[in-house]
Amino acid sequence: MDVLEDKRIQTPEEELLEKERKERLAEAVEKLPERERLILDLYYKEELTLKEIAGVLGVSLSRVSQIHGKTLLKLRGYLKAM
Repeated sequence: MDVLEDKRIQTPEEELLEKERKERLAEAVEKLPERERLILDLYYKEELTLKEIAGVLGVSLSRVSQIHGKTLLKLRGYLKAM
């Protein structure tokens, strides 16, 4: 039988793991201060650039970049601890 496997389709186990990862990430994001959540929201949901976010918040581009980087490190720490 000639059948090609579709690599894009997840197994039920993979779907469950993905759902659990998303839930853990959402819990970790909720632990962040409001300003850090706002930066993540503007960057990942609204797809603003760091420069645009700096304009919205009235801070420098480098400051937004610093906060963004620190926030990602915090999230990694939260997720490792979970």
